[in-house]
Amino acid sequence: MQPAATPTVLLLCHDDDPIDREGLSAWLAARFRLAGIVAIHDAPGRKWRALRAERRRTGWMGAADAIAFRALYALTRRTRDREWITATVGQLRERYPGSLDQVPAMTTSSPNSAEAKSFIRACAPDLVVARCKHLLSHEVFSLPRAGTVVFHPGICPEYRNAHGCFWALVNRDLTRVGMTVLTIDRGVDTGAVFLHARYTLAVQQETHIVVQYRVVNKHLYAIERVLVDLSAGHAQPISTAGRTSAVWGQPRLSSYLRWRRAVRRAHRDTHDLFPVS
Repeated sequence: MQPAATPTVLLLCHDDDPIDREGLSAWLAARFRLAGIVAIHDAPGRKWRALRAERRRTGWMGAADAIAFRALYALTRRTRDREWITATVGQLRERYPGSLDQVPAMTTSSPNSAEAKSFIRACAPDLVVARCKHLLSHEVFSLPRAGTVVFHPGICPEYRNAHGCFWALVNRDLTRVGMTVLTIDRGVDTGAVFLHARYTLAVQQETHIVVQYRVVNKHLYAIERVLVDLSAGHAQPISTAGRTSAVWGQPRLSSYLRWRRAVRRAHRDTHDLFPVS
């Protein structure tokens, strides 16, 4: 049984993300009191809506560039990354073997839906851990007593939005390949920052997808301490005053290819990030 002082946490994640839905939830259940899980079942076309948003931001050429990158990823590394994800879920479940059968759970098409708000309110968590690509409404992220926390894939404020690890890699900004624990406010990854966790790797060997999962898994203890301190009201935010703040869009093939050429020049005898068999 968890001690009374252990924070109560609710996980908000995508139902088709096994690392979060099965692995991270097992860790939360083992280290906290997991009050509930809200699993988002995205309606068909969510990825295309993201590409339409990219077109509005950067024009047709930018959207085509993003589509081309997705095609390359699907052809060269998606299958291997899925195999890695399956193995990693197995490792997390072995490390945190507790049953999730008794944890209340619901599935919704939107974390901002009325039923999701009612479910979170009924669970009454101290904290919500939001592992999703949806922007949460103020009505949702303000429900938990101690706030809603994001494990953001990228170092903020320099790499805001969902693909920070990709852009840090292709920019060869290797000291900012990592993740940020921050609380949600009304902006896009503009909340108070409580942890920067960096990941050192051979950048030509792993995709940004693997990197952004690895950096969370490798820093679970530090993340746990932040969540405990946030719940207790003891957490001290990290100052980001004077630092560059930027919102990045979808991964692009042209940016990846420029990065790959630079890696080849620097590492003539190594493989690409997405090696083609």
